[in-house]
Amino acid sequence: MQLEVLQRKENPLLKRIEVTFKATHKAEPTPTRDALRAFLAKELKATKDIVVIDYQASTFGRYETVGEAKVYKTKEEALAVERKHILVRNKLIEPEVKKEAAPKPEKPVPAPRVEKAEKPAAPAPKPEAPKTEARSEPKSEKTAQREEKKPAAKEEKKPAEKKEEKKEEKKAEKKPEGKKKEAK
Repeated sequence: MQLEVLQRKENPLLKRIEVTFKATHKAEPTPTRDALRAFLAKELKATKDIVVIDYQASTFGRYETVGEAKVYKTKEEALAVERKHILVRNKLIEPEVKKEAAPKPEKPVPAPRVEKAEKPAAPAPKPEAPKTEARSEPKSEKTAQREEKKPAAKEEKKPAEKKEEKKEEKKAEKKPEGKKKEAK
């Protein structure tokens, strides 16, 4: 892997050197953040623990990685200035473990399941029996209403049949007229 420093800028206020770099890695996978930190430390004549990579990006289809890094004078200054998530990425500090994760396993899960299974079994048959009886009565009313509607539907078909008969009569009348025209 070859490392090239594209831009180097000193920042005396924050006591660091800001670097833009380009790493060429032919026939190798994209280098890790730790590997880039080690190469930058060698190139800039510093130790690995004071080099912080801000970001790195590889483009698809190319063997190049471009990024920005910061080299501090001491590790304490890096810890004071840099954001926590950047320090965690560069493995300068350990990530914080959330305190909420611990109480979740302490909750008893099996106890509520057993109680829920027992309670619905006993009261369930009592409400179901009246519901089925109540439902059967409206169904008989609905079927009676449907039966009443069916003869009405048959009556509607009769006028349709009458229309068909009228159409047939008109066709029969038109046929003799058409024959007369052909004869002339």
